[in-house]
Amino acid sequence: MLLRKIRTTLAAVLFTLITLLFLDFTGTLHAWLGWLSKIQFLPAVMALNVVVIAALVALTLVFGRIYCSVICPLGILQDLMARLRRKKNKYSYSKEVAWLRYPMLVVMVVAIVVGVGTVVQLLAPYSAYGRIATMLLQPLWMLGNNVLATVAERSDSYAFYSVDVWVRSMPVLIIAAVTLVVLFVLAWRGGRTYCNTVCPVGTMLSFLARFSWLKIRFNTEKCKNCSMCSKNCKAACIDYKTHTVDYSRCVVCGNCIDSCKFGALAYTGKPGTPGKSGISGESGESGHSSSPDASRRSFLLATALASTAAMAQKKEKLMDGGLAEIEAKVAPARQTPLTPPGSLSASNLAKRCTGCQLCVSECPNHVLRPSTDLMHLMQPVMSYERGYCRPECTRCSDVCPAGAIKPLDDVEKSSIQIGHAVWIKKNCVVLTDDVECGNCARHCPAGAIEMVQSDPNDEESPLVPAVNENACIGCGACEYVCPARPFSAIYVEGHEVHRHI
Repeated sequence: MLLRKIRTTLAAVLFTLITLLFLDFTGTLHAWLGWLSKIQFLPAVMALNVVVIAALVALTLVFGRIYCSVICPLGILQDLMARLRRKKNKYSYSKEVAWLRYPMLVVMVVAIVVGVGTVVQLLAPYSAYGRIATMLLQPLWMLGNNVLATVAERSDSYAFYSVDVWVRSMPVLIIAAVTLVVLFVLAWRGGRTYCNTVCPVGTMLSFLARFSWLKIRFNTEKCKNCSMCSKNCKAACIDYKTHTVDYSRCVVCGNCIDSCKFGALAYTGKPGTPGKSGISGESGESGHSSSPDASRRSFLLATALASTAAMAQKKEKLMDGGLAEIEAKVAPARQTPLTPPGSLSASNLAKRCTGCQLCVSECPNHVLRPSTDLMHLMQPVMSYERGYCRPECTRCSDVCPAGAIKPLDDVEKSSIQIGHAVWIKKNCVVLTDDVECGNCARHCPAGAIEMVQSDPNDEESPLVPAVNENACIGCGACEYVCPARPFSAIYVEGHEVHRHI
């Protein structure tokens, strides 16, 4: 059946590409695939991307909730999980769980308005998939890369290079694992249960899907009440007894049309004559032939999806980064968390960030990680035990689809102060070990640190760092290269609101 083939093909391609976008640790794929994150519904809303929002609304009004079965990676993941259950005719019609479905949407809207990011990130489907891909799949991808790097090294090849594999946040890793298990159980037992009872994006689109032009429609003259459509509807939205479809829950997967042996169902915009104009096509018992109208509608569907993607696509910047590995450190207890340059302030990040983890997965210097703070859980924060925020790197601002990290170039980034360095006298090796150092001053890209006499009245006294807070941009180079262990003798304290210097 043509509709189902086109739908599954598009879904497979988009799902594979967006998964690769999260798995990629080199930054090379974002220039080609970055638009996939920008056509997701909630990030587009948070970024006030009017073009994408309008395109998705139009797409839904014409075709129904194909967003959920073609574009949304979490929706496609549920389909893959449901397919693992080999039992045939495994579904049945059930009424919508309105008492849970609509309150979840209200909770999401209130959380967005109030700025409770943790609730938004737990409910957002794109963010849920981002957590799964970044926290669970990317480490496996990187381990596979390291195996290939070992093999290539023995063959004197530089086709692959080894990368560090580490847990960015144990709480978020646990949340991602629990999310995956819950989704698997729901998909295994009921197909699209999560989409139609929990997901606020699906509920929001359901209001529009009721008025879509193209719908799955019954031809009552051909229907034999065999129930095969209901038994194959993963959204549990087809009542074969009354010949009705709950369009608010239908994701236009095409399974019902494919399973009908009598041509009684069709995807059409003409009520009352689905047998003639629907995608099940010809009259007769087979019901599997495609009509010219069906081919045109399927082509229109593919064209609409391609157009939505094209409108969201932008040319992205690339940069290569990475630092040599040094001994691990313990993160300092910062009074104010560090947020990425371009986020403007902790408040702006909290209001706009959907916690999709794309910036975390793309950070080449291992600076970004999910926050473990309950009020800002899963939103990106910065720490410098494994690297520092290189002034020329703008990858996090390039990839953010929600507008939580504004796009900026390397020149602008070098003038943004996200925090300032603080020297801790009792930790400095110059005083504790009686050695010369100066690492922090030598590696400061802003020239904000100079070495001065520890005793101004003694020219022979050891040289210790002095920080010019007005020049410091908070990049963390000083904290990263400081040889003091386990705590650095100099660390960066964050600013609630970023400043231009």
